Amino acid sequence: MTAAAKIAAALALALLLSLAGNVGLVLMYVGQRDAATLARSDANHAADKESLARAGADVCTKAVDALLLAGEGLKQERDQARAQAAAIAAGHKARADKILSTPAAVPGDACASAQARVAELLASRKTGGGQ
Repeated sequence: MTAAAKIAAALALALLLSLAGNVGLVLMYVGQRDAATLARSDANHAADKESLARAGADVCTKAVDALLLAGEGLKQERDQARAQAAAIAAGHKARADKILSTPAAVPGDACASAQARVAELLASRKTGGGQ
């Protein structure tokens, strides 16, 4: 084997080693590039999930605030209704006390007294004085 053939064989071997090294480097680069792309995609996905969670929390907070306002309005309505009911009940109690404290219309005859009381009640309803 001549010196030129030995040099050509050595250069061919060096070229093959260089080619193998370059293929290895390309494979490593592609692997790292894919890993970086996947990491960016995961980060973007996590940011999207965080954004959706924040939006959901904001909607929930607004709904709770609306419920608080509605509850306050209902509380005011309830308090007004209770006050009106108490006033009506006081009127009914006063009427009941008056009826119970009124002596019998016909002493000794409960039936005639009841008939007289009913007649008086009906007469007061016709004139608008009772309920």
